Amino acid sequence: MNHSQTRSFPRFLLAALLSLALLAGVFLAMPKTFAVSYDKVASASDMAAVEEVGVEGLEPIALKDVEEGTYQVEVESSSSMFKIDSADLSVQNGEGSLVLTLSGTAYPYLYAGTAKEAAKLNDPAKYIAFEEDAAGKYTYKLPLKALDESFACAAFSKNKEQWYDRNLLVRADSLPEGAVKVALPDYEALEKAAQEKRIQKMKEENGLIQDNAVKVDLHNGSYNINVDMTGGSGKASITSPTTMTVIDGRAYATVQWSSPNYDYMIVDGEKITPQNVEEGSNSSFLIPILKFDEPFKVIADTTAMSTPHEIEYELTFHQDTIKRYSMSLLWFMLLALVICVAGGFVVYKFWTSDWGSKKNK
Repeated sequence: MNHSQTRSFPRFLLAALLSLALLAGVFLAMPKTFAVSYDKVASASDMAAVEEVGVEGLEPIALKDVEEGTYQVEVESSSSMFKIDSADLSVQNGEGSLVLTLSGTAYPYLYAGTAKEAAKLNDPAKYIAFEEDAAGKYTYKLPLKALDESFACAAFSKNKEQWYDRNLLVRADSLPEGAVKVALPDYEALEKAAQEKRIQKMKEENGLIQDNAVKVDLHNGSYNINVDMTGGSGKASITSPTTMTVIDGRAYATVQWSSPNYDYMIVDGEKITPQNVEEGSNSSFLIPILKFDEPFKVIADTTAMSTPHEIEYELTFHQDTIKRYSMSLLWFMLLALVICVAGGFVVYKFWTSDWGSKKNK
């Protein structure tokens, strides 16, 4: 090797290193979506509590039995994380499409099917991409086969980079009167029957009624109630508001943990086992509420550590936050009454004012 070759070698090496550094910089500067994979499915423990959509006894209503047109409809969602701002149903020639507007921008894609089916495709071209409306909100257009029928709708989270299972249902009674050409069911009777069935099942499975559950002057049924928790390491949390169930004048609460690793709870000396619906889902317990507006101690056993540990917590259920699930119509009527009274007062003040009096002269 001559001297010129010897001198040029370090220059060549330096150029190669600079090229590699440049390539690394380009790679790091690439958008994150470049490396996104769409083949992951969220486990049950990754998901918020799954809620039922519809009630037992509902029969699907085919879109051929709906007058053609576009309607704003009510859509039930199985997840509190999948919040629907509005929904528009279009029906033509017995077929329908549903345009959903979500409250957030967490989902770049939806899929009309299950999370496993969407993940298996692993192809964004086969998913339902969002479109932004004038307000910058995400909208999606999905096919719809029937009203009053639960259907699967998977959602891909851009933050978690995995698919989440959702179930949706379009309520037939949310369409204008006359839009549905067949008789609608008695929704109130179906909901009452389903609720009574759930209560009876709880009694049989959990040995209710318990004398230690606080008495409450409310009808049998399901309510929402806010709950605070203190104690432990601060890593675990419970869902709030949560479901409060009233059975024969006594109050019980569903305690939904943020982890699937709790295998029992002890409340007022009684050991309570979980009531998980799916394997791997976050631990959930139906416990008696011992009192309102004051903390009471509970123990929860976690298996997340090397050996199981019983951890003491304090729960406070706030009685003034109790709300019945089916109170929306009542609140609407009260709001309408307030608006009417306020409107009448404004009109009265206007016509009795000096300006109003002059206007009428």
